[in-house]
Order: sequence, then structure tokens, then C-alpha cells
Amino acid sequence: MPIHPKEPDPAVAEHTHPASEGAVGGPPPADLPRSDPPTGRGPATDEQPGLGAAGDGGPAPSEDEYTAQLRELEDRWRRALADLDNLRKRHARELERERTAERSRTAAAFLPVLDNLELALTHAGADPGAIVEGVRAVRDQAVNVLELLGYPRHAETGVAFDPARHEVIGVVQDPDASPGTVVDVLRPGYGDGERQLRPAAVTVAKRE
Repeated sequence: MPIHPKEPDPAVAEHTHPASEGAVGGPPPADLPRSDPPTGRGPATDEQPGLGAAGDGGPAPSEDEYTAQLRELEDRWRRALADLDNLRKRHARELERERTAERSRTAAAFLPVLDNLELALTHAGADPGAIVEGVRAVRDQAVNVLELLGYPRHAETGVAFDPARHEVIGVVQDPDASPGTVVDVLRPGYGDGERQLRPAAVTVAKRE
């Protein structure tokens, strides 16, 4: 009796075929966990690649560099202090030089006054009456020198009292003078405003 080969059951072949293909090299089953391909990187670290310890792309300055910079700044500071001290001393010398020159100019302006005083005293014995005129001339010369230096003389009467130019010595009753006006000048004043040497000492007419 002839033996015929038995045909495989289609239901069995349907269940066994995918497994056999997976064993040969087919795609893995969908229910198996998938692993990502290796990237070639090591474990993550806190530091970023390419940055130094200072975080500025370069190595941190050494202690010697810090010391050199500190010495340079200190040297600049000392030089600035020395320049400032030299400037202060030079300014003080120039100011003292200007003061000395101004005193010399003022004293030189009064030398003719002294010369005329000595001349008046020399001729006082020969003509005692001329001494008054000589002294008056010397006084006028001294007043002129003060005016040239910027200190004009103030000895006016009949003007209104000005507290900035006058110093009241007394109040008098004068029917010929207007109330609040200068009646008499006891001591002349010199200068005006901020350049005033002294105010004029005056008596003022009494206000009614």
C-alpha cells in the first residue's frame, strides 16, 4: 500500500513561521523592550566640555599674576599720591610768590609818600608855616596811592546814611541837615563792597 507524505497543517504553520523568522534574523517582536543605540558618550558630568576652571574659555590666572597686578596698581597709586603732593607744594610756592610780589608793589607805591614826609620835616625848621601845606600834600598823595590800589576814600557829608559804607558814632540834632543824613565824618572810609578796608565813622542827623 503506497504511503503519501502528510501535508503540514496551515494553522500550525501560521503560528510557527514568525518565530522561526525572528530566530533567523527578522525584526524583533513588538512586545520586547527596545534599547537605544550607543552614542559613544560617557556618563554626564557637571562640567561642560571645552570650559576651563574659570568658565571663560581659558585657564585661571595664577597667584603670581595676581601678585604682579596688585604691585602694579600699588605703584600707580603711590605715583599719583606723589604727583598730587608735588602739585600742592608747587601751588603753595606760587601763591606765596604772588603774595610777596603784591606786598612789594604796595610798599613801593608808598615810598614816595615817605620821601615827601621826610622832605616836609627837613624844611619844618626853616619855615614852620609851610609844614601844614607839606603834610596836606603828603596826605593827598597817600590817598591817591590807595585809590590806585583799588581803595578810594569816602568822607562825604550830606549823603544818606548807608550801613554798608558808614559806621554810626553818634546821632546829633541838626536843623540844617535832613534826618538820616551824614552830618560829620570823624574817620574816612576806604574801599567799596568786598574790597572795603574799613567803613567811614560818621555822625548822623537825628530823625524826628
